[in-house]
This record gives sequence, C-alpha cells and structure tokens, in this order.
Amino acid sequence: MTIHIGAAPGDIAETVLMPGDPYRARWAADTFLDAPRLVNEVRGMLGFTGTWRGNPVTIHGSGMGMPSLSIYANELIRDYGAKTLIRIGSCGGMQESVGIRDVILAMTSSSLSTPSRGIFRELNFAPSADWGLLKAAHDAAVAKGTTVHVGGIYSSDVFYDERPDLNEQMTRHGILGVEMEAAELYTLAARHGRRALAVLTVSDHLITGEALPSEDREKSFGDMVEIALEAAFT
Repeated sequence: MTIHIGAAPGDIAETVLMPGDPYRARWAADTFLDAPRLVNEVRGMLGFTGTWRGNPVTIHGSGMGMPSLSIYANELIRDYGAKTLIRIGSCGGMQESVGIRDVILAMTSSSLSTPSRGIFRELNFAPSADWGLLKAAHDAAVAKGTTVHVGGIYSSDVFYDERPDLNEQMTRHGILGVEMEAAELYTLAARHGRRALAVLTVSDHLITGEALPSEDREKSFGDMVEIALEAAFT
C-alpha cells in the first residue's frame, strides 16, 4: 500500500495499462480481462487486475496531465514492481494525414516541461518509447487493419491551449498529435529501466475541427486496448 494506491502486495501485475480516466479503466477491465477485480479506489482512481489470455494485467487510471501520471507511475514502478507500462488514451490530431479514429503510436514525446525537468536542468532530454513494444504494437495494428501512424507527439501542460503559434510549429515539424501524459511516462520508464509505450486514439483534430462522436468512441478505444495488450505479450 502506498499513499495513492491501496493495493495489497501481489495485487498489481507486472504489465499495467494506464488510461487517464478511471472509469475507462473499469470499462477496459470489464471488456477485455478475465475475472477482473478492483485493487485500488483511493481518491477515486480505479485500478483492476485480471488476466488476458492467461497473462496477468492491471488496468489503472492515471488521471489527467503529467503530474498526476507521475504519481501513479512512480508508485506502480517503485512499490509494486510494474515492468511494462502502456498509456492508452485519446489525443488530438495535428497532421492532415491523421484521421479521426486512427491510432498513433508515440515513438517520441516532446514537451515544454515535465515533472522531471528539475532533474535534467539545462538538458533537453528526449523521451522515447520502448522499441520492442512499439514494433509489436505496429504489427498488431496492421494485423487488425487499423490505420496506424508512428512518430512524434506533443505532451502538453495545458488542455485549453492559447499558443496557436506553438501548435503551428508542432505541425510544421511533423508532430502527429497532442496529449498530456506520455513524455513523463517515457522519462520515468527510462529512469527505472522499464518498458513504456503510448497507444493513442485520435478523438478530435486541431486542424479540421472534427471530433469523434461519443457513441463511436467505445469501438475505437477498444481497438487501442487490443493493440496494447497484443504488444505487451508478443
């Protein structure tokens, strides 16, 4: 048990999927895991552990933004021995070639700052995904017939962004999408020698203004969860 996670020793699997929304964690656990059981509900941040094809899996919410994810990822790694951490979440598309419902696999994640910035001081650390997970996720997406993109994303500190000039530069430099957590997850994985990946569904688009209707989100997010699980155990 830690400050933010009430799970008992052995309740957390070595493979953890991390959606931002704790209720999405519940949905994913009920949909994809066998015999899921609630292992954490401290502060309403739900975590469930079950099995997928006989493999133990925990699906645990991270909350929104890098500071929140940093709390849970640190405790999952340091106190519960998590070895593979995969963010599953939504993102905003930033390239015309990226469509609504497409899946983005984040090879790298740029940011203005992260909770780890104080460690690096003047160094601009480049957080990146685990290559084995990235390749396995790409193979799984192709096998499913899912439209998938691999490349850099941007982890923002804010949701209501008022920097159109920065967004223009992100698009100009090939950034595929924007979300709020992956850069810190990749940094923590590098620090602790763990595997990490962000598998993201494009739910809205910064260029076209399109947005995924709420009734279509579950099916699209389901593809993302399946890709993450396939990648974790390939």
